[in-house]
Amino acid sequence: MTRILVVEDEPGIAFGLETDLKMEGYAVELVEDGSTAARRAREENFDLILLDVMLPGKDGFEVCRELRRAGVRTPIILVTARTHEAEKVMGLEVGADDYVTKPFSLRELRARIKAVLRRTAGEIPEVYRFGDVEVDFSRGEVRRGGRPIEMTQLEFKLLTAFVRNRGRLLSRNQILDAVWGPGTYVTDRVVDNHVLSVRRKIEADAQHPRYVISVRGMGYRFEGGDQTES
Repeated sequence: MTRILVVEDEPGIAFGLETDLKMEGYAVELVEDGSTAARRAREENFDLILLDVMLPGKDGFEVCRELRRAGVRTPIILVTARTHEAEKVMGLEVGADDYVTKPFSLRELRARIKAVLRRTAGEIPEVYRFGDVEVDFSRGEVRRGGRPIEMTQLEFKLLTAFVRNRGRLLSRNQILDAVWGPGTYVTDRVVDNHVLSVRRKIEADAQHPRYVISVRGMGYRFEGGDQTES
């Protein structure tokens, strides 16, 4: 399920957004201030952040800038009551993916959320390279140093999930859902074993990985490069 972090300090607007987005099938977490938003966005792997600009403490621009500097690549839509073009440009310059201006219709907001998710979530190039590894998604092939690497279907799905979420922390449960599918019973050990298997095929040293990084007690993060062909 797509997870959205809604950052809004006006209770009436927050309640309306939360209710509407849940009815659309999104999982919603609601926070009221910029500092909490920045912390939660670093702690959790949200699919999108809906971020009001006018917040107590840190404003939306500052939160957006802080997250991008920290390497958080989650798509951000800024919500602002300001209509000046310079302020909209500033939002995009600090790393936002889109913005909506108050007052807005829920229909417009839904459309913008779907558009941003289409652009940013699930984008996979035909060919993706990191180090001496080349992943050809159009052919379902992996090569290392120019030589084909045999991968099982689950291993290829796991590598695909890592590339799709490059730079983002993936918990074992998120990996399970992406590779085996929601509702499937798979133990953490099975997930870890498949991660190790992929490491052995793409890393120079699987015991000291460069690309698939363990985050103690939380999951894994893929730190491959971003050389792509479309």
